[in-house]
Amino acid sequence: MWIPTFALLVAFAVPWPLWGVERVVAGLPVWIWWHVAWLALCAVLFSRFARSGAWERGMGLRPEAGDDRNAGPAAGGDRP
Repeated sequence: MWIPTFALLVAFAVPWPLWGVERVVAGLPVWIWWHVAWLALCAVLFSRFARSGAWERGMGLRPEAGDDRNAGPAAGGDRP
């Protein structure tokens, strides 16, 4: 599900439908507003991607392991 989602985000990052449009809204060209809205959409989708555990699975980690920051060093690591 995430690969097609991010492929669409990349494909429409350039405002193709707005080529040649010179309309201005609130003092800025419409294509600037396209980018503002697109970046907001990307932030929301990446947040959902990270919360879904897909990032950890893609990196070969176990998302159900939880936050291990206070668990001490990894095997073979030095203690401070």
